[in-house]
Amino acid sequence: MQVIDTRIPDVKIIEPKVFGDKRGFFMETWNQKEFEKHVTGYPVKFVQDNHSKSNKGILRGLHFQTENTQGKLVRVVSGEVFDVAVDIRIDSPTYGEWVGVYLSAENKKQLWIPEGFAHGFYVTSNDAEFVYKCTDFYNPKSEVSIAWNDPFINIDWPIVKSPKLSEKDSLAKPLKLVLG
Repeated sequence: MQVIDTRIPDVKIIEPKVFGDKRGFFMETWNQKEFEKHVTGYPVKFVQDNHSKSNKGILRGLHFQTENTQGKLVRVVSGEVFDVAVDIRIDSPTYGEWVGVYLSAENKKQLWIPEGFAHGFYVTSNDAEFVYKCTDFYNPKSEVSIAWNDPFINIDWPIVKSPKLSEKDSLAKPLKLVLG
C-alpha cells in the first residue's frame, strides 16, 4: 500500500496495491499490521463495518459523535464520491480545516479519518456504494451534524445544484454553534 499525506497530518489517503489482469483484480483492503505501521503509528481496533448506497447529488454529513468517537477507514466499491474530513479538535492547529478527496470504485483509494474529525461525502456518480470500518460503535444519541455549507469551514464541494440532504442534515448548525 502507498500512504499519501494530506494537508492535515492525521488524515491519510491510502492507495492499495492492485494486481489485475484480463480476469479482474485482487487487492488487500485491510491489514492490521501494515495499517498501524504505515498509517497511524498506534494500535487501531475496528468494531463495526458499514455499507451505504446513495444516488447522485446526495450529500451525507458532516457527522461526528460526541461520545463513542469514531475513527473511520472509508472507501467506495461502486461509483464515486467526494469525501471530506473536517478537523473538529478544538486545540488542534488545523481546527476547522478540511481535506477532500475523490474516492471511487475505479481509483480504489481509501481515506483514514481519525477520531476528532467530522465526516461527510457527496455522490458525484449516478449512484455510489460506500463502505467503512469504524473504531467505535454507532451511538445515535451522541451524533451531531455540522452544516455542509458552513462558511467558517468553507468546503469547496463539487456541487452543481443544491445537494439532496436528509432532514437531520438540513437542520445542521455551523461548527462554532455546535462546539462553541
